[in-house]
Amino acid sequence: MCGIGSALVDVLVEATVDQVLALGLRKGSMELMDLERADRIHAQVPGGIERSGGSVANTTAGLASLGASAGFIGKVADDRLGAVFGDDLTSLGVKFGRATGPGGTGRSLILVTPDADRTMCTTLGVAATLGPDDLDHDLLTRAQITYLEGYLWDEPQAKAAFRKAIGVAHGAGRRVAMSMSDPFCVDRHRVEYAALASEELDLLLGNEAELCSLMEVDDLREACRRVRRPGLMVSVTRGPLGAWVFEGHGPIVEVPVEGNSPVIDTTGAGDLFAAGLLFGLTRGFEFDACARLGNLAAGEVISHVGARPDRSLAGLAAGATG
Repeated sequence: MCGIGSALVDVLVEATVDQVLALGLRKGSMELMDLERADRIHAQVPGGIERSGGSVANTTAGLASLGASAGFIGKVADDRLGAVFGDDLTSLGVKFGRATGPGGTGRSLILVTPDADRTMCTTLGVAATLGPDDLDHDLLTRAQITYLEGYLWDEPQAKAAFRKAIGVAHGAGRRVAMSMSDPFCVDRHRVEYAALASEELDLLLGNEAELCSLMEVDDLREACRRVRRPGLMVSVTRGPLGAWVFEGHGPIVEVPVEGNSPVIDTTGAGDLFAAGLLFGLTRGFEFDACARLGNLAAGEVISHVGARPDRSLAGLAAGATG
């Protein structure tokens, strides 16, 4: 599997709900901002843990933990955070299709509140300049699935990179998946996202709010009805309610969460769900078993602070298919 996304360094900081609101942030959202504003916010909630991050990079780390051969294409600068990102990701067993450029490496300040919610202040930096010439064609042609990060659709050159990647992957007989990433991202690019889902993607991943926003309805079943087309697989996460999955015009399969994982930090829950789902697909699992594995992987990551597994996920597949 090969992911294409924002190469960011996550800075995780514990904060209260009052602090988040006092900073003028919308609790639970992801807001893009310049480095100066992000630094001002961080100065008011200092400290934190630095780790390589970014939504799709988190997914590739989860895939490697599950035992998959995973690669990631992203852009960093020649600076300290760029080294942090690359060293951390490759230490997890992910092949980094590194692209570099002038400027600063992107970073995301993640404020984790006591209710396990997270509010993200993201500065894309050089990650936002990822373009068609930065793609690693070898990774794309060898990957069973290429996974695109919807957040990057804000950047014109990244759109061009995604379209080129779709062509390369499909030209090699491979599948392409995309995460919708965030309801606000869907709001900004609804027409283009809908066109991708109806014409170019093999798999669409998102949560309930994102799919309803995409289809401009409040009812999830109606949103599922509208997005359907032959050949398109769709996965919709619903937090503690688990996930819905369906393919083409087939039935919706509701996959509940199993077990009782403590909820410490929801950062990366959707990313690790995607890791489990994609891993299952590359192993030929039934779609509902893929979603069960996604739930199990997400359950591990929400049980501690941080968006990466704290332990090997290699044994989870047996629990999803048994």
